[in-house]
Amino acid sequence: MGGGLLVAGTTSDAGKSVVTAGICRWLVRRGVKVAPFKAQNMSLNSFVTREGAEIGRAQAMQAQAARVEPTALMNPVLLKPGSDRSSQVVLMGKPVGEMSARGYHGGRQEALLGTVTDCLEQLRSTYDAVICEGAGSPAEINLRRTDIVNMGIARAAKFPVLVVGDIDRGGVFASFFGTTALLSAEDQSLVAGYLVNKFRGDVSLLEPGLDMLYGLTGRRTYGVLPFTHGLGIDEEDGLRVSMRGAVRESVVAPPHGEEVLRVAVCAVPLMSNFTDVDALAAEPGVVVRFVDRADELADADLVIVPGTRGTVKALAWLRERGLADALVRRAAEGRPVLGICGGFQVLGERIEDEVESRTGVVDGLGLLPVRVRFDRAKTLARPVGSALGEPVEGYEIHHGVADVRGGEPFLDGCRVGAVWGTHWHGSLESDGFRRRFLVEVARAAGRRFVPAPDTSFGVLREEQLDRLGDLVEEHADTDALWRLIEGGAPGGLPFVPPGAPPAVPGAGALDSRGAAPGPAPQSPEGLDFAGSAASRGEGLEIAGSAGLGQEAEHHVDQEAK
Repeated sequence: MGGGLLVAGTTSDAGKSVVTAGICRWLVRRGVKVAPFKAQNMSLNSFVTREGAEIGRAQAMQAQAARVEPTALMNPVLLKPGSDRSSQVVLMGKPVGEMSARGYHGGRQEALLGTVTDCLEQLRSTYDAVICEGAGSPAEINLRRTDIVNMGIARAAKFPVLVVGDIDRGGVFASFFGTTALLSAEDQSLVAGYLVNKFRGDVSLLEPGLDMLYGLTGRRTYGVLPFTHGLGIDEEDGLRVSMRGAVRESVVAPPHGEEVLRVAVCAVPLMSNFTDVDALAAEPGVVVRFVDRADELADADLVIVPGTRGTVKALAWLRERGLADALVRRAAEGRPVLGICGGFQVLGERIEDEVESRTGVVDGLGLLPVRVRFDRAKTLARPVGSALGEPVEGYEIHHGVADVRGGEPFLDGCRVGAVWGTHWHGSLESDGFRRRFLVEVARAAGRRFVPAPDTSFGVLREEQLDRLGDLVEEHADTDALWRLIEGGAPGGLPFVPPGAPPAVPGAGALDSRGAAPGPAPQSPEGLDFAGSAASRGEGLEIAGSAGLGQEAEHHVDQEAK
């Protein structure tokens, strides 16, 4: 049975995804057969595996870091927010319905523990090591009873836990200590130590604090990773151009031609797969920014309406902000617009939606001769084709079925003048097609922009993953990390009071023994669903409403802003 490690975090966005990818790349470079794993992912950025399963893009990126093909085993539960209180549940790569936070944490999440442990055991039987990523914080005490992604999975697998903290946010020592001190004795016995992320400055100034942290917790720090620009690849959520840094702060290479090309991406609510624009941001001379006001489209050479989990909501948002009128004017003037997935649907004539928003028939912007009807079955595909004389690969994730009634064919969508629309995500990662598309855009925009002839998005992505591996190899104690992966958490780790608080009446808890040290950790009773209907995802009765807990609602709120 392969070894493993759980990478937890003091907060969301502490760097768990990046650290997990870095550890995977470090291990595979030293000849270890390794796989990533995240039991439950909350994300609007997803990917389609070759077997037609939908998983989080972060896990697909981590699989690339490990140099293995991504599969549904690596992310058995994916939660896709649809509103501030609703999420679609994707189980083993297929949507099974909608669920509320109360319904999910009220018992059905526990039923899924058998599914995720089965998947983890399958990976462990195939790989030398499995590097698991947690979600949010392991010290969310209100959700511990139903946890299947942090300490719940660590205890079920008896995996050691490495807690990552983002020192750039401040308060990292308090976060490390508080995270540990809010866990039960059984959970604490698996917390092996800490990893500092995004440190700026002289490490020697940090060392006294790390020594004091060891004195307080009896747990060492396994590394201090320096702050490094441009590593936010394949984010789970949030508005970010991952090849170039934060929104409105893109660092662009000098143009290959005489002028730059400006790309504006409409920051629609519940935006999904905004990673589609990463390949554009990687091009020398292309400036990518996200916008939410009509006047910000004025100087754009290309406007992209991206994918969204709420097509009708996005359409209303575009109209409310005057962006819809600006897009119509652009089309009339022959200025380039690209719609991807939900953005493609918005550009059509009519949307019939009794599935996602249940609003019935809604008029689209009328820029493309397309009518869209939402089907309960989700299209999950990895299409291959050609456009503009170049080969193209992509992936599809949508409930909307497009009836294309005219225009020029374009990646199973269509083109009318300078307006393009397609359901294909990821098409711009095809280098030859991307260059030809940018030539078309520059011509229509009247820009003297010339795409660089040698930009390879795949090569740039590999370079980034190697940089992540370098960070781990150069700034972490890799010998000690390997001992954790191979042998588990060190014995005799001290208990840090007060421990997990007693169960709140009516809320339930895994145990109420957190106020004092207990015996060595055991698999919690009632969590072994191996071979049961629950482990196969059967009998879960997921339907109706949906939103999945505090972290989920936080992510949805951020997307809606």
